[in-house]
Amino acid sequence: MADGTSRAAEKGDSWWHRNQQALSPWLFLAPGVLFFLVYVIFPIFQSFNISFYDWDGLGAKKFIGLYNYEDLYWDEAFYTSLKNNLIWLVLYLAAIPAGLFIALFLNQTVTGIRLYKSLFFFPFVISQVVVGLVFTWFYDPTFGLLNILLGSLGMDPINVLGDENYVTFGIIFAGLWPQTAYCMILYLTGLNAVDPEQIEAGRLDGAKGWKMLWYIILPQLRPATFIAFVVTIIGALRSFDLISIMTNGGPFGASRVLSFYMFEVALSEYGFRMGYGAAIAVVLFLIMLMFIAYFLWSMYREEKGR
Repeated sequence: MADGTSRAAEKGDSWWHRNQQALSPWLFLAPGVLFFLVYVIFPIFQSFNISFYDWDGLGAKKFIGLYNYEDLYWDEAFYTSLKNNLIWLVLYLAAIPAGLFIALFLNQTVTGIRLYKSLFFFPFVISQVVVGLVFTWFYDPTFGLLNILLGSLGMDPINVLGDENYVTFGIIFAGLWPQTAYCMILYLTGLNAVDPEQIEAGRLDGAKGWKMLWYIILPQLRPATFIAFVVTIIGALRSFDLISIMTNGGPFGASRVLSFYMFEVALSEYGFRMGYGAAIAVVLFLIMLMFIAYFLWSMYREEKGR
């Protein structure tokens, strides 16, 4: 019996050798999965739990049930933040078609295309803090380039970041600059995978211009479009850094979004209300989950129907 076991081991017939090919991918994935569980999944459930408590982050927790959510229902600042998030969501989607058309332009073989690619790629690699500072100077009512251009046209200066009616749109416009570059990169990658035989077949059938784009190129760019939608929606809903840099939520809280309001009530001088901040985080998470689940279901149904 011992001789048989030793012979099996010599032939590589041990349990590890039999299952090595199946286990190796899981061993490589294990560190990433562990970090994802500890730093993403666990905090989500922790936020749900904390939202049922009155807690300042240091002392004892006091269970209050759904009181934080009831408080949200009567909170005008919460509705202002939610409204701004919806505006972000609608207008931020403009980055997807803009990124697509820039990618189509950069996919051409023309003189100086490398320079154009570098210029369009530049917003993606710089920090959001830098983007916020640049656009803060651009909007400045005294020396900003925007008001210099308006003055040259005989128009009065506009204090974009100081006006409740314009501030959210001004910040969104600043955010669209790097987001468009990101969508452009996704579509450039997708265009490299477009089947040239389908394009040639379309040309033989007389397809060109918009017909070529709509019926032949866009269907092959669906994976890139899906990623662009998901990333853009998440970026719009969790927008924080540009608001913090450009207005700090002002003027008079008019530019707040849910993520910034969550920071204000939980970690700023407004009160260290961790439970209330967690309730805002839960609402924001559920909104994100709703949109992402819809796109995942749409992709699954489309793949299943093929």
